[in-house]
Amino acid sequence: NAAEAHPVGFRWAMEAKNNNDATLIVVDPRFTRTASVADIYAPIRSGTDITFLSGVLRYLIENNKINAEYVKHYTNASLLVRDDFAFEDGLFSGYDAEKRQYDKSSWNYQFDENGYAKRDETLTHPRCVWNLLKAHVSRYTPDVVENICGTPKADFLKVCEVLASTSAPDRTTTFLYALGWTQHTVGAQNIRTMAMIQLLLGNMGMAGGGVNALRGHSNIQGLTDLGLLSTSLPGYLTLPSEKQVDLQSYLEANTPKATLADQVNYWSNYPKFFVSLMKSFYGDAAQKENNWGYDWLPKWDQTYDVIKYFNMMDEGKVTGYFCQGFNPVASFPDKNKVVSCLSKLKYMVVIDPLVTETSTFWQNHGESNDVDPASIQTEVFRLPSTCFAEEDGSIANSGRWLQWHWKGQDAPGEARNDGEILAGIYHHLRELYQAEGGKGVEPLMKMSWNYKQPHEPQSDEVAKENNGYALEDLYDANGVLIAKKGQLLSSFAHLRDDGTTASSCWIYTGSWTEQGNQM
Repeated sequence: NAAEAHPVGFRWAMEAKNNNDATLIVVDPRFTRTASVADIYAPIRSGTDITFLSGVLRYLIENNKINAEYVKHYTNASLLVRDDFAFEDGLFSGYDAEKRQYDKSSWNYQFDENGYAKRDETLTHPRCVWNLLKAHVSRYTPDVVENICGTPKADFLKVCEVLASTSAPDRTTTFLYALGWTQHTVGAQNIRTMAMIQLLLGNMGMAGGGVNALRGHSNIQGLTDLGLLSTSLPGYLTLPSEKQVDLQSYLEANTPKATLADQVNYWSNYPKFFVSLMKSFYGDAAQKENNWGYDWLPKWDQTYDVIKYFNMMDEGKVTGYFCQGFNPVASFPDKNKVVSCLSKLKYMVVIDPLVTETSTFWQNHGESNDVDPASIQTEVFRLPSTCFAEEDGSIANSGRWLQWHWKGQDAPGEARNDGEILAGIYHHLRELYQAEGGKGVEPLMKMSWNYKQPHEPQSDEVAKENNGYALEDLYDANGVLIAKKGQLLSSFAHLRDDGTTASSCWIYTGSWTEQGNQM
């Protein structure tokens, strides 16, 4: 419902509709304000999106409304899948009913003697992805879609016809989605199915095309870019698991091999991104001899997403919780359980510009928060922080643009920006370790902290750290000097795995160069 939830962004959808003859389609269980201005509104039962999208896939295939050249050359449609891959009675091959999970080994491609996937560019082989997809979606007729989704057949076909028209080289379409999809238990499958439609139409990687998320909060894109997902490091690198006991096994697990002999495989540069990250984290302490400090990274033994983490709180397995820029009491679906979980902590630290429902969860507010403060053991520390208008910094928007903003005014009262708060915690922890010792000392004591004001790092310094520096003179393959020692890098193509470059977030390399702020 972008008209209400993302009104600034939605103005451009209306601009395209009013001035560029664009067709606006809304598929939603509710008739929203966005639907009220749509050219086509298709109602749908909640949770039936994959059926709807699979019906679109079937329509495109049956009516030959695909971008054939694109599908042949830029998708995996021609690749051959293993003979033991199958789909029967609603389940794919490899399902373990007892463990309730899949063994996905049968889902792989067939490989030749050189380790590359076999392919059939004629798309006639029965085991090629194209024919397996055709067979899979063949069941999703317009009548089936109407029966399962509740979408009138005529409305569904209108949607299909408009989308099909964008298979032409001179037309395109974009799909927009938001938390209404991602928060489904099949959220990833929703988005992947949508992406399959765009691949058949040839709309991925095209101007005005793609699958685009409208994020739930300002700068949530920046949060994921910088590694604040439970299994991520900055730049969408992977946080090691305890099974990856050394650097070699970690890099082997995360550096993909090319599927085809002539395939572009930029993630083959994973070691360059990772070593540059470790040099940024640990500076001179990260050396080849100690595997660039790999042993200092935490290794997860199980998933620690927020749902799992709150369940652990409920079981009394969590001592303290740092809640930074997050309001789980208001954001999570089961408020009573969240309050119960927080009540079992020994302490909670809330870093936020505002007083939130989470920071005051222990207070009785009658019907809206009927708790007994005397029964809650949690000690809450409120650390007031700044909002975006009270600090310099960057924001990554839904289009993944990095945009810089400047402070409008000083923060009120005792509020400090997040960097200053975290710097204070960092220095106090170092002092405690130096005085008392303790476990896990190396990751903290070896950390690089080269800021002009160590207790108050400035936003521009952190931005340059994300961008990355040359730690030695860098030369290209022809011996031409790319960057002198100490200079900011201009491209992530310049990152190395030999310890001569440092970057806290490789996808941000080029955002602050020797020519200045590029955001």
